[in-house]
Amino acid sequence: MASGGDSWADQWGYNDERDDAPDAKKKGGSGGGTSSYKQKFGEGLGKTKSAASSGVKKVKEGTAVGINWIKDKYQKTTQKGK
Repeated sequence: MASGGDSWADQWGYNDERDDAPDAKKKGGSGGGTSSYKQKFGEGLGKTKSAASSGVKKVKEGTAVGINWIKDKYQKTTQKGK
C-alpha cells in the first residue's frame, strides 16, 4: 500500500491456517486462536462504542441548537403582534 499502513490481511487478522479448518479440529488443539479473536473483537467493540457515543453527543447538540432556533423564531413572531 502506498500509505504504508496495514494491509487488509493485517487489519482483519487473515491467515491461511484458519481455526475452523477440518484438519485443525482433528489435531485436538486447545483453541488458543480464539483468544486473539476475542481480544480483537473487544477492541473493535470499544471503538464502536466510542464512535456511537460521539455520534449521540452530536445529535444531542444538533437537536438542542434546532430547538433553540425554533423557540427564537416563535418568540419573534409572537412579539411582532404586540
